[in-house]
Amino acid sequence: MYLVGFPLLLVPFAIYNVVAFLIPGVSWTGPLITIHMASGGACTLSAGDLLIALGILMLFGEVMKSTRIGFRTVIDHALSLILFLGMLVEFILVTQAASSTFFLLLVIGFVDVIGGFAVTLRSSQRDLTIEGAGRIPS
Repeated sequence: MYLVGFPLLLVPFAIYNVVAFLIPGVSWTGPLITIHMASGGACTLSAGDLLIALGILMLFGEVMKSTRIGFRTVIDHALSLILFLGMLVEFILVTQAASSTFFLLLVIGFVDVIGGFAVTLRSSQRDLTIEGAGRIPS
């Protein structure tokens, strides 16, 4: 499956919006899952924690996609930037987005945009080919 041109961070962003707007009053910090550890402790995860984990996994996919060079990568970066700007506007203007979970998704989106550009620029420096380098004029 070739996911160029589809910002993967759209998935957690869409999940957040669907839940926030269709189920008003949902708690992103309430305990959802409790994992009992071998040490005797309990690790409690909330819905927000799981959504952030999904966002970080999607960020990994975005970083992997940004290692390619070409026009498709430029489109992918542009879409990631548009998604980040949309998330930023929503965070500032929409009441349902005023949560720590959404803020952390926004930070992940920022890292995607900045990291994607940095990785692409770094990769493109190594892809420089020089034509005619094998001949030395006499």
